[in-house]
Amino acid sequence: MRSGRTTFVVLLGLGACAATAVMAREMVLLPGGSLAITDSPKEVMDQAWQIVFRDYLDTTGKYSPERWRKLRRDLLAKSYDSPKDAYAAIRGMLGTLDDPYTRFLDPREFKEMQIDTSGELSGVGIQLSLDKDSKELVVIAPIDGSPASRAGIQPKDVITAIDGKSTKGMTTEDAVKLIRGKVGTPVTLTLRRKGESIVVPLTRELIELHAVEHQINSTPEGSKIGYIRLKQFNANAASDMRAAISELEAGGVNGYVLDLRSNPGGLLVASVEIARQWLNEGVIVSTKTRDGIQDVRRANGRALTSKPLVVLVNEGSASASEILSGALQENNRAVLVGQKTFGKGLVQSVRPLSDGSGMTVTIAKYLTPANHDIHHRGIRPDVPATLSDQEAKGLTLEDLGTRKDPQYRVAEGTLVKSIRTTTTLQQVFEPASSNVKAAVGAP
Repeated sequence: MRSGRTTFVVLLGLGACAATAVMAREMVLLPGGSLAITDSPKEVMDQAWQIVFRDYLDTTGKYSPERWRKLRRDLLAKSYDSPKDAYAAIRGMLGTLDDPYTRFLDPREFKEMQIDTSGELSGVGIQLSLDKDSKELVVIAPIDGSPASRAGIQPKDVITAIDGKSTKGMTTEDAVKLIRGKVGTPVTLTLRRKGESIVVPLTRELIELHAVEHQINSTPEGSKIGYIRLKQFNANAASDMRAAISELEAGGVNGYVLDLRSNPGGLLVASVEIARQWLNEGVIVSTKTRDGIQDVRRANGRALTSKPLVVLVNEGSASASEILSGALQENNRAVLVGQKTFGKGLVQSVRPLSDGSGMTVTIAKYLTPANHDIHHRGIRPDVPATLSDQEAKGLTLEDLGTRKDPQYRVAEGTLVKSIRTTTTLQQVFEPASSNVKAAVGAP
């Protein structure tokens, strides 16, 4: 028997299964009514089994309740000398479902997933990448106001050592583990910049991750375009988006391009809140469990702007990005430009287990406002715009949302047409005047 479960909802990115999720604390009810949380290997395994048995939505045809019960008996009959042995058994158990989105996370992986969606982390504020040719760790950019930024770390600096340990052969994940740490603790980076070796001592701080970048672009015709790039749906995304729209409205933009390309997802509450910032009315998303129960999220009449909107998407736009773009498209609020989206429409529950590990389990699917199931199908743009491998290779982060960006140019052209149409419709014909343009509907 289980009791005392509390929940909250998140929507994970591709790296963490790109799915809606409910978090819950599993507690064991002892004889006499008292509660205890246990962390024995078998108890952790049984918690994982119970979650699947109770909530799993089979979309693969691989699940059988009878087989699942037998698997539990077989696993509990064995001895496990360490959590590592139990973790391997849990992964094997979940693997029989043939569902890549139902998976086990050891304590480290589970903590990393929580950090990724929290909107903040403890570190020095560096965005890293692995150079595909040299295999060296390269700084993409320091986060504004972070210890790395204040210390003068620059884009394209190569990190050759972390606390004296060579980074040769390290992945970005390996480096991140070494650079992140408790607030107030020191870490020393050795950099190579233009052939010179530089040692930079840093102190870790709590870093706030901004999910939104924005700017005003001017078209050749003189229109002012509010460009907003939403990188992920983290805990700061909705407030960052609100601030961006407010600033661009004050700047007198005529319309918006919202860039969701390669945005893998994030928090469900952020995707719904951001949709409400653009939509005054209509359904945003609904979810459907194996029992057919639907949870419907709607706009609340508090949109921040009604100006024309174009949304940029590609094959990397997934989960929360598809919820937002689907809501805007099917409510006729935006024109979608780009490529068909990823197609991640499964809802998952993310559950911490009693020893600090956790798991994700498919429990439902989400539907667009028109009740379309986009899993494995994706959302098709209204205006196709591709990006060739050669074009993508020549683009830098700084080029995104500029006229050097081929897909953005298509989005901008589409938006300008919408702005012209809106302006024409808003013109009022005055019979007693010489308002000829309004009379004939000319732009």
